[in-house]
Amino acid sequence: MKIAVLIKQVPGSESTLPMNNSQDWIDEPSVTFVMNPPDNFALEEALLIREKMSEGEVVVVSMGPSRVQKVIREGLAKGADRAIHLEEDGQIEIDPLLIAQRFTDILKEENFDLILTGLQSDDTGMGQTGVLIGEMLGLPTATLAIETDVLDGQIRVKRELESGWFQWVQLPLPASISIQSGLNTPRYPSLKGIMGAKKKEIRTVPNSDLLSGEQAQSMDRIFVPTTSKKTEVIEGDADQVVERIVEILRSDIKVT
Repeated sequence: MKIAVLIKQVPGSESTLPMNNSQDWIDEPSVTFVMNPPDNFALEEALLIREKMSEGEVVVVSMGPSRVQKVIREGLAKGADRAIHLEEDGQIEIDPLLIAQRFTDILKEENFDLILTGLQSDDTGMGQTGVLIGEMLGLPTATLAIETDVLDGQIRVKRELESGWFQWVQLPLPASISIQSGLNTPRYPSLKGIMGAKKKEIRTVPNSDLLSGEQAQSMDRIFVPTTSKKTEVIEGDADQVVERIVEILRSDIKVT
């Protein structure tokens, strides 16, 4: 079983997020970066599948500037066998279609049996990469996976639906699966794993070798939401006061 796990480096939830001068992205030197939490669950699921089958290879794949080497090493320290780094120069790519095309170009060379991705990234939150990759590679795809069970040449996936409903689907391998956060408990790197990660292979694909194309989607501006306080004194008789309160609840607070 040869499993690819796509991981991304994102700003940490406790990090400050100052905007750069052009207001189109964060000021990266001032930010603390970590592994995207949903991808952490995807990595753990890949390691559990390999351990259950007592054989196989887990390969972490990441795209970004040189700083992503930190999360790549973290993935290797947790137990991944090797890594592929799609190296970017400057600002990271944010168009989901172009990102998926670049990953697909590299992944198809490896003939993976299973491709796992986190449901979405904590920075841009597009949630499209895994689905697009599955389509581009012509693979059966499932999203919102909260449980997996690899069978002989197939994988059963329990999907989380709305309103407390779930769905079991069975897909032939190879397949692309987007993992929902919380389906397992990600491990911490051991000291032995951290030391061993230094010797594991990281294949670097330079920016010049990545597919180039026209962006189909872009961000015009990134900003911090502003908050304001407003006080309204409601006057009138009881019926008028009640009517106004109900109107505020429906239109401003969106209570249904």
